[in-house]
Amino acid sequence: MTARYRTARILTIALAAGGVIAVAALAPAQNRPARPQPKPAAPVPDVSPDGVDYTQYGIYEKSAARPGPATPVETSLPLKLNKGDRIAFIGNGLLEFERQYGYIETLLQQRFPQLELRFRNLCWPADTADLQPRPENFADSEQHLAHEKADVIFAAFGYNESFKGEAGEADFRKTLGAYVSGLKSRAFNRKTGPRIVLLSPIAAENISNVPAADLNNANLKRYADIVREVAKEQKVAFLDLYTPTVPVMADPKTDLTFNGVHLTDPGYALLGKTIFSQLTGEAPPAINESIRSVVTDKDRQYERRFRPLNSFYYTGSRNKDYGYLDFLPAMRNFDAMVANRESRIWALAAGKDVPPIAAADAAIPPMPAAKQSRGVNEWLKADEELKAFKIDPRFDVSLFAGEDHFPDAAKPIQMRWDSRGRLWVSCSTTYPHVYPGREPNDKIVVLEDTDKDGRADKSTVFAEKLHIPLSFELGDGGVYVSEQPHLTFLKDTDGDGKADLRRIILTGFGTEDSHHALHDFVWTPDGDLLFRESIFHHSQVETAYGPVRMQNSGWFRYDPRTQRLTAFGTYPSTNPWGVTFDDWGQHVASHPIYAAAFHSLNPPYPLQHASPRGLQAYSGTCGHEFVDFATFPDEMRGGFIKARYKPTNRLEYHQWVEGDFGFEEKYVSDLIFSTNLSFIPVDLGFGPEGAMYICDWYNPVKGHAQYALRDERRDRTSGRIWRMTAKGRPLQTAPKIDGASTPELLELLKRPEYRYRYWAKRELRERNAADVKSAVDAWSAALEKADPRYRHHQIEAVWMYRGIGATNAPLLRDLLACQDHHARAAAVQQLRYWHSAMPDAITLLKSAANDANGIVRMEAAIAASYIGTREALDAMLDIAKLPRGGALDYAFVSSLGSEALKRHWESNAAYARVQDLVKPQPQASEFAEGKRTPEQVAFDKQADLSVVRIGCVPERMRFTVEQLIVKPGQPVKIVFTNGDATDHNLVLVKPDAMEEVGMAANDMAKDPANASSDFIPAGKKNLILQATPLVGPSKKSRIHVLRFKAPAEPGIYPYVCTYPGHWVMMNGLLVVANDPTQAATLLAARKAPTQTTDWTIATLAADADATSAKAAARDPVKGMRAYMKAQCNVCHPIGGHGVAIGPDLSKVAERYKGQKLLSQILDPSAEVNENYRLWTISLKDGDVLAGSIVKSDAGGIDLVQNPLAPQTVTRVAAKDILKQTPSKQSAMPQGLLSPLTKEEIMDLLAFLETGGTGGGSHNH
Repeated sequence: MTARYRTARILTIALAAGGVIAVAALAPAQNRPARPQPKPAAPVPDVSPDGVDYTQYGIYEKSAARPGPATPVETSLPLKLNKGDRIAFIGNGLLEFERQYGYIETLLQQRFPQLELRFRNLCWPADTADLQPRPENFADSEQHLAHEKADVIFAAFGYNESFKGEAGEADFRKTLGAYVSGLKSRAFNRKTGPRIVLLSPIAAENISNVPAADLNNANLKRYADIVREVAKEQKVAFLDLYTPTVPVMADPKTDLTFNGVHLTDPGYALLGKTIFSQLTGEAPPAINESIRSVVTDKDRQYERRFRPLNSFYYTGSRNKDYGYLDFLPAMRNFDAMVANRESRIWALAAGKDVPPIAAADAAIPPMPAAKQSRGVNEWLKADEELKAFKIDPRFDVSLFAGEDHFPDAAKPIQMRWDSRGRLWVSCSTTYPHVYPGREPNDKIVVLEDTDKDGRADKSTVFAEKLHIPLSFELGDGGVYVSEQPHLTFLKDTDGDGKADLRRIILTGFGTEDSHHALHDFVWTPDGDLLFRESIFHHSQVETAYGPVRMQNSGWFRYDPRTQRLTAFGTYPSTNPWGVTFDDWGQHVASHPIYAAAFHSLNPPYPLQHASPRGLQAYSGTCGHEFVDFATFPDEMRGGFIKARYKPTNRLEYHQWVEGDFGFEEKYVSDLIFSTNLSFIPVDLGFGPEGAMYICDWYNPVKGHAQYALRDERRDRTSGRIWRMTAKGRPLQTAPKIDGASTPELLELLKRPEYRYRYWAKRELRERNAADVKSAVDAWSAALEKADPRYRHHQIEAVWMYRGIGATNAPLLRDLLACQDHHARAAAVQQLRYWHSAMPDAITLLKSAANDANGIVRMEAAIAASYIGTREALDAMLDIAKLPRGGALDYAFVSSLGSEALKRHWESNAAYARVQDLVKPQPQASEFAEGKRTPEQVAFDKQADLSVVRIGCVPERMRFTVEQLIVKPGQPVKIVFTNGDATDHNLVLVKPDAMEEVGMAANDMAKDPANASSDFIPAGKKNLILQATPLVGPSKKSRIHVLRFKAPAEPGIYPYVCTYPGHWVMMNGLLVVANDPTQAATLLAARKAPTQTTDWTIATLAADADATSAKAAARDPVKGMRAYMKAQCNVCHPIGGHGVAIGPDLSKVAERYKGQKLLSQILDPSAEVNENYRLWTISLKDGDVLAGSIVKSDAGGIDLVQNPLAPQTVTRVAAKDILKQTPSKQSAMPQGLLSPLTKEEIMDLLAFLETGGTGGGSHNH
């Protein structure tokens, strides 16, 4: 075979592709007909349907190549660069933020256009030389440097380490030296050791409310000197960035950072020039903005390849189901996009004209079809969806806004009201992932009801081109928005109603699972921005006060005034959504419900607090809102409403019940229950006039892990906002907030409605702090003690003081000593933040620790972790002398485990008793079998008993045992336990019944009567052999034992969790076999067709014609399944969707029907379409090629050799061709109908005759 051509055998490849590819047989979401029906699922193997092996594009910690040894090389300045050098940036945020600006690379590309340099930014915020946390199975820095074949390494360290001060200097010197020594001795480029350039930290600057220079410049100077000394010792280059930045940072005329430590665009422009001059010894050229634009675009595409969203599905434990097709083809294409931009950079640097980048990107291969593992729910128009609501008879529900009138508001996630009574909505059509060539264009849309008829009639796009804005909050004259991995601030500075300022405030938050990233934005009553992230995530964020790290879920609290970020409350959680505060500032969420008990500061990283036991904690909910408007029934006052999106879709009303040691929720009833599972309520809240608004993500695809991220059935055009009002209760007039005077706003703090107080305080925090303080002083002094809400008004004053950065110690002392325990608890909360301004803080803390009320003592325990002194520890230990339990006990133990307090008692003999206090309280094991009956004891004594313990892998939706083998009739004991945060069961079914039982369980979620059931479908009892009830955190037990005799008939019996949506991933196999050989045979046969038949025209002709006459009446879903089973989709598209190797089958009925169509399938070579004929090309050098000729001219032919890669064309010169022979055989193989039954063949014929959509009005 020559190097020019590669022989391909089309028939062999088509058969080898074998498995089934997903085909979009119905109209795509963006081109939806009036009433589309969801497409059924088709199984896709974990191999590429286009014949490409994508494994080379994955980079995993467990398998990625590591560099070999190398002889170290010395690096000096000016830095010598060679043609084709590959330059890598590693280290902290100094170079990580550079990817947003591109000045350093741009200047070097301009200076060395002939060298064709390649830059790769591998930095990560808050990285240090000895601590670089990464997502699960994410390749480390050495592996990425090896993958990129780095010749030159720029390394920035020292900033984050500097916060350890003098005590950390020796350790920093040691670890940095060892790190650089290790880098020097590795051949990342496969040839030599790298040239290394160490960068010192820059100086900090003082800005309003953030004295960053005063806090840390002395440390930064010492750590910069250490970097210099290490560079000298290791004989590598050093760039001093501290010394030249000290005077410019101190210059009041400059504004180079946005938080005192991280540079703005002008700051990076200056840094780029400084680095260029030190590297080259030359003056920097004027920046070429055309090149810089391409550099930042290149870095943006590379970041999506290097650090993609949803890495838990790429490198982590959930890559089993979709990781191959969802990610690796995208990695290939991102690589190509990066290469295209590099070529453009080099051309621009050389002064050449370049075509639009779109021309180069157009040549990038298309992505293969995504895997579809299950069906989807029914899509309905809004008016039909409303009919599927079962509504509490006390209420009316109407559509406020929908996609028909407001397409920009498609896929709404969160809602917020502004001071003018307008509803702001964040919307994401990008979710759940960013793919090559699809730039994010998510939006924040403002909806208005200008005529006050209860329906929106105006919309404005405030911001676009956002990146999956999971949550947002209005404040400080703009919008804080989640753009994983960033917290971004948007602002309209010119008054046109559209954001024109966009600034990353913080970065480094986890992105391992895009629906677990920063969410639940809410202002605390005292003015901090609260948000959280969920399981799987690793966050490390640089701030002016030092790095903040957290993993696997927890809360963050951000003070915009001081730009201080605090992490707290980390414990192994799930993916909960929904947050609010009760009347007295007690934090309410979902996992946990009583979140106020989880505010202790975190243990030393990477430790977490213990999982709560016996405390309410649930996932599957979104949005919480207390009922305090008179527009809702009186009997609901004081309770709260929350939305549940799995397993059932409903709005629930709960009572808020106070106990001795905290609060709990108590479910009362449903306000809305939908039988249409595409209803996905993700947020709710009261509007200014007292109506409740519900944000409906509306999507037939419900789930993240349950479907491929690229599943084209994910809806991207729908989204509704519903409005709920109480019958017979008029709405109320909203108070004036925008434009109200400060005294008028303070009077609103007396209102019973939480939302009015919330909006008023937000408005006040944006005004001049000194003016507001004076007004609060007067307002709080004038409060009437006879007012029943007097103490609450005082607490509102305390919260307002803190929101503007002020204190009022006398007022707080008064509240700490008052008779109302709710007020005392709220006041103790503020000791966390005001203790430094109160000399008697420890005395006050000790008093609270001995309070008669358990919630006050809980707040004292938490406050001690914020004060953090040994005296605070001593004071809070008094809590152990009094009764404790529930939330109080959890808060007490968590506070003792905080890093702030643990340092005082750990390894300190004087606090030996603390070791006992932090141990879990003795309790009956949640996983013990319990007392057995005599019959069970006898069963367990059988000599041939097979005993297996099957658990649930936390947050993975997997059984711990996914296959077990027993003999026919053997006694089996399955001890099923669930330590997960979600309820699960285990249901053993007959062979091949898993999908039928699982789908039936899904359907149960449509009926509110099943909400508290075990989701074991009664209608499928004939298919179910054994079943446990649901066990888990919301049930009475976490264990259930099954005892049974194995089936007498050998075979494979699936077991599955039937909690709606879980069965797709959470399943296993009970193999019943007489011996291991039979077991292996059964498992192997499971992948083969169950039967084959040599069908002929004679045996099927009559049925085919009869089917043709009534084709529209047959079930199109069954037709699609037959289409997939026959593997038609391996080569044929339908309606333009799918692999286009053969003709589009949506038009086949124009030529063939009935037995003529059947004949074409049974004997495909009888009539070959010339456009798809195969040719054998004999070459003069003896080679033989095979393929389809797509072009022929005097110079030769263009041949597609691999039908699964039609974009890959081989040009064969006419002078090399000896002979061209047309094949008499069709590329379509015979026997495709052999695995099908007669009924399935008729379903297939009907499916094809109706254009691949079915002719009936089916609702599937």
